[in-house]
Amino acid sequence: MTTTVSRPEAAEPSAAAPNPRRWLALTIIAIAQLMVVLDATIVNIALPKMQVDLGITDAERQWVLTAYTLTFGGLLLLGGRIADYWGRKRTFIAGAIGFAAASALGGLAWDGLSLFAARGLQGAFGALLAPAGLALLTVLFTDAKERAKAFAVYGAIAGGGAAVGLLLGGVLTEYADWRWCLLVNIPIAIIAIAAAIPFVPESKAEGNTRYDIPGAIAVTLGLVALVYGLTKAAEPEHGWDSPEALAYMGGGLALLVVFVVIQKFSKNPLLPLRILLDRNRGGAYLSSTLTGAGLMGAFFFLTFYFQGVLGYTPIEAGLASLPISAGVFISAGIASQLLPKLGAKPLMIAGAVLAAGSMLFLTQIGVTTAYASHVLPGAIVLGLGLGFTFVPLSSLALVGVPQHDAGAASATLNATQQVGGSLGAALLSTFALNATTDYATEHLKPGMDPQVAGFVQAEAAVHGFATAFAWGGGLLVVSAIVITVLIKVRKSDLPTEGAVHVG
Repeated sequence: MTTTVSRPEAAEPSAAAPNPRRWLALTIIAIAQLMVVLDATIVNIALPKMQVDLGITDAERQWVLTAYTLTFGGLLLLGGRIADYWGRKRTFIAGAIGFAAASALGGLAWDGLSLFAARGLQGAFGALLAPAGLALLTVLFTDAKERAKAFAVYGAIAGGGAAVGLLLGGVLTEYADWRWCLLVNIPIAIIAIAAAIPFVPESKAEGNTRYDIPGAIAVTLGLVALVYGLTKAAEPEHGWDSPEALAYMGGGLALLVVFVVIQKFSKNPLLPLRILLDRNRGGAYLSSTLTGAGLMGAFFFLTFYFQGVLGYTPIEAGLASLPISAGVFISAGIASQLLPKLGAKPLMIAGAVLAAGSMLFLTQIGVTTAYASHVLPGAIVLGLGLGFTFVPLSSLALVGVPQHDAGAASATLNATQQVGGSLGAALLSTFALNATTDYATEHLKPGMDPQVAGFVQAEAAVHGFATAFAWGGGLLVVSAIVITVLIKVRKSDLPTEGAVHVG
C-alpha cells in the first residue's frame, strides 16, 4: 500500500520538547499499519479457496478485493478529517477496534455476501486507522532528521508487509484455513490497542471542524454503483447492454458528478477542486488511477493462474509473486537517487513503459508454459516499473500545493490508487470473463472427451487472463501518454514542505 501524509495544521511547533515516548509510539503505529498492509495482499493468495468454499461466482470474486479498496479509497479523505477533528489517538483506537471486528466477521463469513460486507467494513475502518496513525507520527516527530528516520522505518514496514502478506497468506491457507488470513488481524489489533491506550498521546486540530458528509456519501456510493454495474456486465445473463448494468453504471457516474458539484459549492469540501485543476497534479492523479487499474490485472489474475492452471499450492503461489516485490524494492531505491537529478517526469514515463511492457509479455502465458520463461521475467520488470512510477509520483502530486491543502492532496493520491485498483479489478474481470466465455463457446463441442474438454476449459481461462493482461497493459500505455502530455514539472520543483510520502 502506498500512503502519503502531510503535516497537520495543528502540529506542535518544532521548538517544543520531543515526546519521550515517540519511538515506542512509532512501534505501536507501525504494528497497526502492518495489519492494514498485510490485508491488501494476504487475501490475494486465499482467493481461490474462498471462492470455492463460499460459492462465489467468477463475476463476483473481484468484490473480495474491491469491497475493501472502494470503501478505503472512498472514505480516506473523510477519515483524515475525522482524525484531525475528533482526535488522532481516539480515531486510531476506534479504527483498530473496528478493523478487528470486521476481520472477525470476514473470518466467520458463511457466504459471499457476508464476506463482501466484512471486507467493506475493513476498508471503512482502515480509512480511519491509516490517516490517524500517519498524522500522529507527524505530530510526534517534530525534528526533521528524526521525522525522516521515523518515516523510513514506517515505510519499510509498510513496503515489506506486502511481501510478508503473500507468504503468510500462503502458509495460513495451506496449513490452517483461508479464514485465518482475516482472523490473524485480531491479535495484531489487540496488541496495538492495548499499547496505544497508555503510550500514544492524543492530539487534534483546532478551528473549523465541519465534515463534508454529503460529499463522502456521494463519492462512495457512486464508485460502488459503477463497479457493481461493471460486475453485472460480466455476467452472461446480463452483458454490457443489459438495462440493469447500464442503470448502475449510469447512476454511479451521475453520483460522481453530484460529488463534483458538492465540492464546488461546499464551504468545507472533502476534496477542494483547486487541488485537481493544477496541470501537474491533475496529470499525476489521473496517472495514479490508470496505473492502479492496470496493475490489478497482474496481481488479481496471476493468483488464479498460479493455483488454478499451474496447480501451485498457496505457499508456492505466494513465493511466485515475490519477484514483483523484489523489483519494487530495487527500483524504488534507484528512483530515490535519480529523482533529484532527472526529475519526476522521465522516471514516471520509464516506469509506465516498463510496467506496460511486462503486462504485454504476460499475455504469452499458456496452460503448459513454464514459470521461469513466461512469468518470472514479466514479474521482475513489472516490479521495476512500479518503483520507477510510484516514487516520483508521490513527489509530483505534492509539488506546489499550498500548506493548508497538503493533507487533502496527499490523501487524494492514496485514494486514486485504491479507487483505480477497484475500477480496474471490475473492468478487467469483465473483459476476462467475457473472453473466457467466448473461447469456451467456440471450442467446446458436444460429446467431447472429458479430458480434452477439461484442457479446453483451462485454455479458455488462460485466454481470459491474457486478455486482462492486455487491457491492463493498455491502461498503463495511456498512463504513459498522460504523463507525457500533461506533466510539465521541472526537476527543480519540490513538494510542499511538511508533506511526507511513505510507500
